[in-house]
Amino acid sequence: MTDKPALELLIAAPRGFCAGVDRAIRIVELAIEKHGAPVYVRHEIVHNKFVVDSLKAKGAIFVEELDEVPDGAPVVFSAHGVPKSVPANAEARGLEYLDATCPLVSKVHRQAERLVAAGRHILFIGHAGHPEVIGTFGQVPDGAMTLIEDVADAEALQPADHDNLAFLTQTTLSVDDTAEVVRLLQRRFPNMQPPRGEDICYATSNRQAAVKAIASACDAVLVIGAPNSSNSLRLVEVAEREGVPARLIQRAADLDWSFLEGVGTLGVSAGASAPELLVRELVDLLSTRYEVTEREEETTRETIAFKLPRALDAAA
Repeated sequence: MTDKPALELLIAAPRGFCAGVDRAIRIVELAIEKHGAPVYVRHEIVHNKFVVDSLKAKGAIFVEELDEVPDGAPVVFSAHGVPKSVPANAEARGLEYLDATCPLVSKVHRQAERLVAAGRHILFIGHAGHPEVIGTFGQVPDGAMTLIEDVADAEALQPADHDNLAFLTQTTLSVDDTAEVVRLLQRRFPNMQPPRGEDICYATSNRQAAVKAIASACDAVLVIGAPNSSNSLRLVEVAEREGVPARLIQRAADLDWSFLEGVGTLGVSAGASAPELLVRELVDLLSTRYEVTEREEETTRETIAFKLPRALDAAA
């Protein structure tokens, strides 16, 4: 017999790494194998301290800007994408670079170019200052896109030409919030051209749906992810919107035990840049104080994988 209180864990699936994050991390690892350390990485390869620290230990050096990269050193661009000026500057300096931009972000970049070339002004739904937003704005000339962060922005917008608009979105947004903004924009600007297919990526949508599916059966939800990770923050919001207290933690050690007072069933998920071993770390810690039972709730199975850049295919 044990005198530990019982705690049921409802573990959302899918959770954790998506195909774009897997690919980006592998690109850095293979670049280090190919060139030897150090390999420079512009911006955090993905928004997760554990992942970044693991790659630092293997020989990656993370910098914010290209001018911090020494001449002749290999450099990798992060999964969030970069403005066109960054690879152009790398080429001008003769730097060998690898682009780890998620293919789904690259798809948004190409759409932005096509829409601007067709004479449309783009309303881009996203979060100011996020690297993905900066990278997408950097694909087109200044003034070709307007950032829409929320319903208030959509309400206040007064474009010069109502009939030549299009919209695109950041890939890691709240599905529900974005749908609300899009509905408002479509009502105001019925001729606005939508993107080809959904811009919010499959992994973001799937993780939000999985949290929504478990929330009603939980007393509280913990999401493992970084505070600067857009998709992780959205998972917390999804749970809260379902009326369930939710917290974001980076590691098990960050857990505030008082959050679990009165909790019999705890939901657990992880953002798309958080590795599964951080989920296991949390379960192990919870097991020190509770008699834990686990149940995984899978809402969909992900089978997507992305190819590596040609320059690294042989190294793989």
